[in-house]
Amino acid sequence: NGTQALSIAAGHGTYSVGRVQTPTLAMVCARYWENRRFTPEAFWQLHIATDGCDEGTVKFSSSEKWKEKEPATELYDKVKSAGTATVTKAERKEKTEETPLLYDLTTLQKEANAKHGFTAEQTLEIAQKLYEKKLITYPRTGSRYIPEDVFAEIPKLFAFIGALPEWKGKVQAKAQPTRRSVDGGKVTDHHALLVTGEKPLFLSKEDSIIYQMVAGRMIEAFSEKCVKDTATVTAECAGVEFTVKGSVIRQAGWRAVYGGEDKEETAIPGWREGDTLTLKGCSTTEGKTKPKPLHTEATLLSAMETAGKDIEDDALRQALKDCGIGTPATRAAIIESWKP
Repeated sequence: NGTQALSIAAGHGTYSVGRVQTPTLAMVCARYWENRRFTPEAFWQLHIATDGCDEGTVKFSSSEKWKEKEPATELYDKVKSAGTATVTKAERKEKTEETPLLYDLTTLQKEANAKHGFTAEQTLEIAQKLYEKKLITYPRTGSRYIPEDVFAEIPKLFAFIGALPEWKGKVQAKAQPTRRSVDGGKVTDHHALLVTGEKPLFLSKEDSIIYQMVAGRMIEAFSEKCVKDTATVTAECAGVEFTVKGSVIRQAGWRAVYGGEDKEETAIPGWREGDTLTLKGCSTTEGKTKPKPLHTEATLLSAMETAGKDIEDDALRQALKDCGIGTPATRAAIIESWKP
């Protein structure tokens, strides 16, 4: 018994050992020391601004970052004196963002932690409570897919969700819902999380948040794809390469469910290779490299789920590829066991 052996050897208190908690704790400690031992390094970057006509001012950033201030300052003076930049490359592409898959327990826990600050244990308890009230399907699932027979019920569930006050006007009826989350071969003992069609009455604020997350993900998962027009423009000024990237949503699709994506849009004018751009401004900024952040419950759940991706031994890496360490039902308890 590892726990007994370690506790006796240490001589003070009880030290728990387990095949899940021990490697997980090792990941937490490794990230902690990596973060604390990190030494920030300064860097300098140049920026230029030009008139984008109907698109307003467009800001480019230098492709290179300098570790010393002096060369950055010298190049800044040259760029400022040049006054113009020449477009050397302009790429425009259509980018399609697939709909997200339905929730399994771990994904629900990660997003509830990241968006609402819920602990993994708290999310599991709420999901279990909603299941016992027959409001959602079995929560301790590791699958993000549903089989064909369940898919046949989705239009009816869509109509139910669309009638809820929180989702009126946000559920677009479709002749055929998107099938990305439909794959009976990838369903484990239980399929992905769904609402059941029972009315969610008298829920607490926290319970309602989790319920609406499941309902919202269903709308996203069976909506249209999101289509964007993306652009990357590279320009040269005084021997320095500058780049700007932007995107505009052509079809919001599933991203319209929660909105907020418009804030990320940056329209890029229709510049072509060889175009001359008149500079409206030039600047330099100083930054510092940053360490990987300490684990949150959300990032730790991801690390447990994808454990093994950095293992060099092919056999061990493949063994952990599809399962990670722990199970959706036990990961929250492992994290909770470390808390005072």
